Amino acid sequence: MTGTSSLAADLGLSVEDPLVLDNPDEIIWDETADLVIVGLGGAGIAAALEGLERGLSVVAVDRYEGGGSTAANGGVFYAGGGTVIQQAEGEDDDPEEMLKYLRMEAGEVVSDATLRRFVTESVSTVDWIIAHGGKLAGNVWKEKSSYPPLDRFLYHPDNSLVARYRAQAKPAARGHRAFGRDGKKAWGLGKFITAPLTASALRLGLRFHRFSEARQLVQDKSGRVIGVKILSIPEGSTDAARFARYIARANSFLAALPPSIPLASLTIGIGSYYLRKAMAIEARGRTTHMIRAREGVLLSAGGFIMNPRMVARYAPTYAKGMPNGTLGDQGAGIVLGMTAGGSTALMDKISAWRFINPPKAWSDAIVINRAGKRFVDETVYGATLGEHIGDHQGGIAWLIYDKALRRQAFKQARDPKLVPFQRDVTLLNLAFNARKAKTLEALAAKIGIDPAGLAATVADYNRAAAGLAPDPFGKEGSDIQPIATSPFYAMDISIESRFLPLPVITFGGLRVDEESGLVLDAAGKPIPALYAAGRTAVGIASQTYVSGLSFADCFFSGRRAARHAARANQ
Repeated sequence: MTGTSSLAADLGLSVEDPLVLDNPDEIIWDETADLVIVGLGGAGIAAALEGLERGLSVVAVDRYEGGGSTAANGGVFYAGGGTVIQQAEGEDDDPEEMLKYLRMEAGEVVSDATLRRFVTESVSTVDWIIAHGGKLAGNVWKEKSSYPPLDRFLYHPDNSLVARYRAQAKPAARGHRAFGRDGKKAWGLGKFITAPLTASALRLGLRFHRFSEARQLVQDKSGRVIGVKILSIPEGSTDAARFARYIARANSFLAALPPSIPLASLTIGIGSYYLRKAMAIEARGRTTHMIRAREGVLLSAGGFIMNPRMVARYAPTYAKGMPNGTLGDQGAGIVLGMTAGGSTALMDKISAWRFINPPKAWSDAIVINRAGKRFVDETVYGATLGEHIGDHQGGIAWLIYDKALRRQAFKQARDPKLVPFQRDVTLLNLAFNARKAKTLEALAAKIGIDPAGLAATVADYNRAAAGLAPDPFGKEGSDIQPIATSPFYAMDISIESRFLPLPVITFGGLRVDEESGLVLDAAGKPIPALYAAGRTAVGIASQTYVSGLSFADCFFSGRRAARHAARANQ
């Protein structure tokens, strides 16, 4: 007996409990393949291509047009150890130094053997991407920045230039940005890697069902996953064309403005209108297909940041952050795995991105908590700062600066090298997110923090700026400026900051065996023939995010699953 899972219903999903067959031949299968992939984003594309290269027949299904959040992101792929791009730019890197650095970021979320394997494969993975038409280039950018100028395609997307990290591992530019332009945007660039690789997979024989939602796993009586039920809008139909058009419009309007920005309710309303029209087509115009999987089903349908119910259930601290994902990030892949007995981990783990450089003047200032105390080196990568604010400071933080730093920030915002979103965010917050007072005591009163704590913090910081004392967080002198010229300013950088929305993304998911990518049950045993990859699974990026690491982990985990399925096929 099957029906919508009770957990899925609670989370607003239509995932059904598995169909269990005594005899796999007792139903009519519409299609059969060695490997069936649910979700053709970064992990799914990598798995499809790897599987096809190894002789597997592959079918992929995606509720939308494929690409997922990987195609929609900034196009940064984390790689190092001496890639062909690094070598061309004279960027000296070593696998051991990359491993030392990633140990600081990944912690113990994966084993050291898995992390080493990821690093060891890094150089050849870049070669593989290029061989299949993925667009990468050089022109290195060596400064700390949330995102490099649009004509630079190799940069430091992490904490490697921060003093504390640099002391433990030799830094290198490891952010390989996709070579392509889409106006002056810093997003939607991952497609310059995912689209060519998808085209390569299709040439090799990938069968791809667009506008197809995976609703149910199929298992035999031993518990092995042997297939999946999907609901599809007929390929090439009028409904398919209209669905694609409505979804494109929905995505465009829903991503137009952060929810906290004035007029966002208008764009969100329009986006929701088109989304409802698309869902109406799904409700009336889909057919059921049963796809049999000889060697396995891979769940690679993304995370759950676009599912408010799921975020509220597992990560309520970040429920008011700005979701950073695409419509497919509903958590359906994770819940599909759970219905088959899959266990999860780190479901409360959210990566929150609080970037304050550029302008450099902001990271030269101080970030404080409600007690008026600093808690971090302000030059750290934005996800590290966001983690400190959300996980350790109750989601509340303020940036404190003075008149001199404010002037510098305005000047730096006019730098033509800045990406437009960096300039616009800087100017918006200088204009509308600045509480002002003649004294630090008055400023503390305005924002509701301890005045004595703030005064002591600024005094200590000014001593460090004058070279009279070391900075307790290891911040370098070149990144410290005194806060001494009245008036003084406070910028709200909390999770709920109105004019500085906090992008958030989920990093928890299904637990997997790190050698195979098979989903683990509650006892830690692999579920036969059920794989998970990318943000549907716990992976290398699940502890601390740096730009491009999730993209790289998608390829790493997707290829791992395909390799294991291919070995089982031999």
